[in-house]
Amino acid sequence: MNEIASQLESNGFSISSLVQIIQRNNYSKRFNTLQYFCIFLTADDLSFKVEDEIFNVRGGSAIFVGPQKVVELISKPDGKEFYVIAFTAAFFESSQKDSLLLNSAIFFNNHSPIFTAPYFGNNDYNRIILIDRLQKFSNVDQSLFIAAAHNSIESLLLDAHFHTNKNKSDTPVKTINFSFNKFKVLLQKDFKKSKKVSYYADLMFMSPRRLTEICEQVCNKSAKQIIIDKIKFECEKEIKFTELSFSEIGYKLGFNDEGNFTNFVKKHLGKKPSEIRNTKVDCFFKV
Repeated sequence: MNEIASQLESNGFSISSLVQIIQRNNYSKRFNTLQYFCIFLTADDLSFKVEDEIFNVRGGSAIFVGPQKVVELISKPDGKEFYVIAFTAAFFESSQKDSLLLNSAIFFNNHSPIFTAPYFGNNDYNRIILIDRLQKFSNVDQSLFIAAAHNSIESLLLDAHFHTNKNKSDTPVKTINFSFNKFKVLLQKDFKKSKKVSYYADLMFMSPRRLTEICEQVCNKSAKQIIIDKIKFECEKEIKFTELSFSEIGYKLGFNDEGNFTNFVKKHLGKKPSEIRNTKVDCFFKV
């Protein structure tokens, strides 16, 4: 179990018990999801705050919490087996279908900081089907482990997708969310090809200003900042988790040359690529 929990630092995925997360968080029950997408699997009832809103969720639910959310547990998880799957967008998004699932109302909606869906697993299922199965793959081959972990996330998202239409929203919100999610899908597909707002606005048959307005309404960031954040994340991931040279990384991510890549990293990450490569990876769930 500890080995699977530590996988988050190396490849962007982990499954941990809430007790483990609290222990790693200096026994504080308040934490931030940072850049991670989280799925809480609850065999028992769970009470917690997200963004200062209290939720009482019955056992047998999967709770989906997006990045940059402050979570504070009210229930005491001691003696109960609540599990949290945490993963990065970079880990999960390997196809356009993945992007559509990830950038949907499951994690992004205007009505609640969480989304819940029925989950029929119990503690035995979590241990045997999820944890033990993933541990076996991890012991055999990392590529098989990653495929199995991706499959576990995809299954949960697909099941949740059946319940997204139950929360009907007004047409303007639907339209805004649809456009924002389409932009995120296009960005995942083409971020190496283009880093300009106008490129994505043209694909969506709207002006760059309108695209920025939509992004600001949904997540309080401009379209340009979302593009920069995506490139920053990909740069940092490649620098920390690959053996590629900086020139090779720059080429892979669509920069004209190593100089442009280095300048982007220094400007937006505040360090040279060589300094980032020597930096220890942040741990999951910082206060």
